[in-house]
Parts: sequence; structure tokens; C-alpha cells
Amino acid sequence: MKTLLIAFSLSTLFLTAADQSKTWTDPETALREDPDFAIQGEYHRKGAPVGGQVVALGNGKFDLYVLEGGLPGLGWEKKKPRIKLSGSLEEGTVTFAKAKGVSALLEEKILTIQQEGKDAIKLARISRQSPTLDAKAPEGATVLFDGTSVEHWQNGKMKDGLLQATGATSKPKFKDYKLHLEFRTPYKPFARGQGRGNSGVYFGGRWETQVLDSFALDGKMNECGGIYSIAEPDVNACLPPLTWQTYDVDFTAAKFDENGKRTAWPRMTVKLNGITIHKDRELAKDNTTAAPGKGALKDEPLPVYLQNHGNPVVFRNIWVLPKP
Repeated sequence: MKTLLIAFSLSTLFLTAADQSKTWTDPETALREDPDFAIQGEYHRKGAPVGGQVVALGNGKFDLYVLEGGLPGLGWEKKKPRIKLSGSLEEGTVTFAKAKGVSALLEEKILTIQQEGKDAIKLARISRQSPTLDAKAPEGATVLFDGTSVEHWQNGKMKDGLLQATGATSKPKFKDYKLHLEFRTPYKPFARGQGRGNSGVYFGGRWETQVLDSFALDGKMNECGGIYSIAEPDVNACLPPLTWQTYDVDFTAAKFDENGKRTAWPRMTVKLNGITIHKDRELAKDNTTAAPGKGALKDEPLPVYLQNHGNPVVFRNIWVLPKP
């Protein structure tokens, strides 16, 4: 009897570990294989006093964030409250436990939010798309990746027309420029924190804007949109995993006098999915955490670097327009 019990326990532990490693890199496959994927996402109605973001946690478990004013970019600002509710899926319905006077029910892609003393609010599931998705490279731009080759990358690897997160460094180098880049994080419902679709875009190989599945999280500097070890984004504009997302960045290199002494740190304005999350942010460090670029800054052009953090993050449509 004891032997059977031990065997059963080990089997259960093994299955749990297997579940925790589950990763989807294609939305159609995720939709077919995991019913939670169709539930996770954003819930919105124009003019509604709140919005909802639902995060899948695996095995029919979910977190719901109720945002006062609407979704990020659609009424919610960082200073406004968020209320977190936890729920479970049973027979097609997710019931969320009441918290801070708010309860919720999700069925057939309609989220019903009930606040004490107020009428119920019904929100439909929506799928937002960045307004700069598929942006064409303007005249004079250097196209770093268009899905046809990795000729412009050291250690670049392409699969199915997508650039993989392999620790690739651009061969062309730049000073002042505008960059457009599209990325997609995997769907890893059992993973948490930094294990959930981690990568990064390093400007000059030194200053990182984080890539991570940070959908519905707090918006910290080590989450998507954060400039790692420098500044958190003004708002968490991250969309759900397996959604194509965009970075549009205006980068100004450090300035030097005629003797090579630095007179100004580099600066950047960052848009994530069309929403400005850093405005003319000073990068007052020679490099951020885990940057491949080391040592004191010099007056020279520098590359773009795409971090390998062991997650199947992919990139496409990357171009750089030098500024005059």
C-alpha cells in the first residue's frame, strides 16, 4: 500500500512539472489545445466606468484585474485603482471571488462586474491591435529584418520567417535614430514573473527595453516596457501573449565634446503598442543590467541587440531610420 502511494505521489508530481513547462508559440494551436486561452484577454465597452483584464494561470485558474476608467490607453491611468479578483472555470463559467466590494462572472466571452451599490456592468472580450503594426519602412531606413534573411545580424536565426531571440546583434550600427520592431511573446500560463516570455531589446547593446509577457501586471521596470534598472513605464501597455506587439522608439545617442568627454547621456522616447510609455527619458548609465555592451561610452555608432533569455520570443518587421 505504501509503495503504491509513493508511486502515485511521484506520478502526480511529474505531471505537475510537465504542466508547468507547457508553452504555446502559435495562437491557433493554443486556441485548439487550451480552453483557457480563449478566456484570457481584455474586456471593454466604450463609456463603461471600468475595464477588465483576465490572466490565465493554468488548469482553469484566472486572475481578473478591474481597472477604474477602462483599459490602459482607453481611460485607465497608473494613478487610478486596480482591483484583483481570483477565479476558477467550472462548466464554461469563471466565477471570481469577491474582493473590496467587487465580484465578477465570466461566461460566453461576457464579463459581468458587480460593484456594491451599483448596477452590474457587462463587458465584451476585445482583441486590440497596435496602430503601428505592419508599419512600412520609410525612405532612407535600414531594414534590419523583413522575414527573408538574417544577413544583417550576427548570431541571427530565422524560423518560419521570424527572427528568433538568440542573442542577435545587428551588423549595422547607429547613433540617433527611430526604430520600429514587432515582437510576440509565448503563451505560458503556468509560468510566473520573469519566466513568462522573457527577452529584451538593447539600444546600442547597452540600454534595455524589456520584452516579457507582462499582460495585466503592475508595470515595473523589469516588466514589458520598462527600461531595465532605470525606469518603469508610465503605463503598462502590454497586450496578451501571442499578440503581435510593437516598439516604436526615438533614440538619441550620448553627446561628446571635441576632447571625447561625454556632455550628455543618451535619451529615448518609447511607444509600446502606440502608447507613449517613456517621454524623452534620460539613460544615465553606461549600460543596464545584463547588457552585452560594457565599458565607458565613446563617441561611436552602436548596434541593436536582441536578448536570449531562454524563451521562444520572436521578432519581425525591424527597421531603423537614422535622424539627421
